[in-house]
Amino acid sequence: MMNTKMFCFQCEQTAGCTGCTQNAGVCGKKADTANLQDELTGALIGLARAVGDSKPAHSTDRLMLDGLFTTITNVNFNNETISALIEKIHAEKALYAGGKSDDYDMRILWDDNEDVRSLKSLILFGLRGMAAYAHHAFVLGYEDEEVSGFFYEAMAAIGEDLDVQTLLPLVLKVGEVNLKCMALLDAANTGSYGTPVPTTVPMTVEKGPFIVISGHDLHDLMLLLEQTEGKGINIYTHGEMLPAHGYPKLKKYPHLKGNFGTAWQSQQKEFEGIPAPILFTTNCLMPPRPSYKDRVFTTAVVSYPELVHIDENKDFTPVIEKALELGGYKQDTEFTGINGGKTLMTGFGHGTVLSVADKVIDAVKSGAIRHFFLVGGCDGAKSGRNYYTEFVKKTPADTVILTLACGKYRFNDLDLGSIGGLPRLMDMGQCNDAYSAIKVAIALAEAFDCGVNDLPLSLVLSWYEQKAVCILLTLLHLGIKNILLGPTLPAFVSRNVLNVLVDNYGIAPITTPDEDLKKILG
Repeated sequence: MMNTKMFCFQCEQTAGCTGCTQNAGVCGKKADTANLQDELTGALIGLARAVGDSKPAHSTDRLMLDGLFTTITNVNFNNETISALIEKIHAEKALYAGGKSDDYDMRILWDDNEDVRSLKSLILFGLRGMAAYAHHAFVLGYEDEEVSGFFYEAMAAIGEDLDVQTLLPLVLKVGEVNLKCMALLDAANTGSYGTPVPTTVPMTVEKGPFIVISGHDLHDLMLLLEQTEGKGINIYTHGEMLPAHGYPKLKKYPHLKGNFGTAWQSQQKEFEGIPAPILFTTNCLMPPRPSYKDRVFTTAVVSYPELVHIDENKDFTPVIEKALELGGYKQDTEFTGINGGKTLMTGFGHGTVLSVADKVIDAVKSGAIRHFFLVGGCDGAKSGRNYYTEFVKKTPADTVILTLACGKYRFNDLDLGSIGGLPRLMDMGQCNDAYSAIKVAIALAEAFDCGVNDLPLSLVLSWYEQKAVCILLTLLHLGIKNILLGPTLPAFVSRNVLNVLVDNYGIAPITTPDEDLKKILG
């Protein structure tokens, strides 16, 4: 890898399913930006070394989260902000005296034995995903010492000369700690905004000024709703912000109107000529086209050259002024999902599903519900993802589909009917709401006095970026087996590591909807 212009293989769309190595990544990240992100990661390893056994300061915890979050795919394309973050990390190291604290050269990892590189990559990419969840909880005032401390332990380990036998348990520990991190974020979100309730979300955009808000950060949405109240500006969610409509303290704002567009990879087409600003609170930001670049805003760790960035003071005045300037559509404008549906449903978190657990259990016992499918994860641009649309369409009428994250846009506008008063398709929320799916699965297993793997439940997952990695590791930590994963397997998983996953957990690639349904249902 030493002779390449860059090296990055952390996302599903990586070039040739091996790695992006030339002038830019498939995501649009230029080689110099990729190299700076490696430098940033090396600085974070140096920070973890400096902290050692000390108790990190609050500012150090925030820097660790900011740094890891910055390196997630489609978050930060800006060399200036990455360089400034590296300088802050170097300054922060001065708080800690003592042993080894030099930055780590990531080229050592990229050129390492492929199995060591694979395991360390699973750890690193899992930490990046978990840092996003911890970051969202952090801004709401929720922290966990064990979660925070593990970032330093695991980052320092990446910089050490460790063998496969030592790294394997650490990979699974990422999954264990991420479970606690997702529980923390669940508590933060429900504690701040209430327990989600089933909600129908329109896709029609009403006439007049509006703002589209994308990403995962509910705190930013709350602040935007507060700052736009009474100003004649409507707010529409986009992508992973859709589940916000289910939270009582957010849905009480009448100007939170609906959802704009579908999943992240369609934004360059869907934002073409949009008469409104778009605010990105997290990934996935794609390089904006000239036709709408003047109306894209970023905040938190999201950054792109020449775009207006809303700093930590969270004064959204520039976004509001742009909305009033552009004026929105002249008349109500109807949009649909990819299957032609005009509304979406969300709000089926564990609080809602478990409140009707007796109905679910009775439906299973009576045979009304034969099987549950969790079909979800990240969406993406690569061909083959229509598999998930076809899979859901072909599921029998006596099965239930639970979904989460942006992969649901492949089918979340479909009307699949209901079973015993329960909708067959239930959106559990954002990617971190995999915690809800886990809670429901464990509760059902207890009700039926069996293990989770003995339930009539199959996981059919799509992946794209690093949050999917930490969720997968959590599922493995819990011992969940026979997961179907697609549309391709990760480039950073070596053949030997893949064999371990197959032998111990039965992970398999998706094939065709018909073949996989036959294999699952017989």
